[in-house]
Amino acid sequence: MEAALAEYLDEFTRRDWETLDPEAVTDPVRIAVVGLGWFARDWALPGIARSAYTEATVVTDIDADAVETVAAERDVTGVTPDEFRSGAAADAYDAVYVATPNAAHLEYVRAAAAQGKAVLCEKPLEATPDRARRLVEACDDADVPLMVGYRMQTDPVVRRLRDLLDGGVAGDVVHVHATMSQTMLGELGGDADQWRLDPELSGGCALMDLGVYPINTTRFALGEDPVRVSGRTRSDHEAFAEVDEHATFRLEFPGDVDALCSVSQNAQHASRLEVTGTEARLIVDPAFYEREDRGFAVVRDGARVDVDFEQVHQIEEEFAYFGHQLSAGEPFHPDGEHALTDVHALDGIYESAETGRPVALGDDAA
Repeated sequence: MEAALAEYLDEFTRRDWETLDPEAVTDPVRIAVVGLGWFARDWALPGIARSAYTEATVVTDIDADAVETVAAERDVTGVTPDEFRSGAAADAYDAVYVATPNAAHLEYVRAAAAQGKAVLCEKPLEATPDRARRLVEACDDADVPLMVGYRMQTDPVVRRLRDLLDGGVAGDVVHVHATMSQTMLGELGGDADQWRLDPELSGGCALMDLGVYPINTTRFALGEDPVRVSGRTRSDHEAFAEVDEHATFRLEFPGDVDALCSVSQNAQHASRLEVTGTEARLIVDPAFYEREDRGFAVVRDGARVDVDFEQVHQIEEEFAYFGHQLSAGEPFHPDGEHALTDVHALDGIYESAETGRPVALGDDAA
């Protein structure tokens, strides 16, 4: 079986999107980072620095102390949110990365678009479908490119998963199983007063924060969008009184392919994606967390091949793609319209959890 897989798995971590020479880059894309939470500080800023195509030049946050600290650590310009919105440092950056709580994405993306800057916005796109649509329209109206931070799409493991599926290695896909869980109050610092627990800022918790990963990664791997969703949510811990703590959901894809997913913000750490076809199973485990080395296996007729490959910095790959596409004048794949499908899927799952009925999406919605 290994010989049959060689054409897909040789040069496993290759950047199949890269047409420029990273060693020849002399003018990297200058990025303003909006929002200095743990992810931006521990992962995004290091990822930007590691990429040959990007450099951080400006930072802002509502926490003035965080701005001062990060600006000094990274030798970049720190500005207040008002200064950013007014364009006070606009000459110092070419693009804007928005990593604020979900419900603040719109205002900062609007400001960036008004300045004519390219945007990389974190997922999910916004806290509600209406606000997400307005965000996309702001970039369209200003004619600025918008990429959404689906870092799984630039991860070599997920790209090779898609290659294998496209090549028919799994045969006809029958179903997908995915799970993503963590003890949020422990793994993310134990803060019971954080924005993820505020529905006005987050739009939801387990589904919005974690559910978007299996939804979008499955869409990318299959090259299809779900036509119907259903699900249920529940909350047991008092910290999750206003948001969903756990969620299970089903995505129905064209061709009678189902994805069955479970996510939790208060369960043992897990991260797995498995695609089962008529000819093979393709397994990514661990799958979704940036802080874990990924594993990839192909199972066929009882034989299992665990692929040995060099791990990459997932966030570096995302920003390298962003900077590369801007420098090369090429479009982004995970754009705003693509992201709106996830927003509607999440909204549909919440609706299904309330009504107990499946919700049609896209052309099937009426």
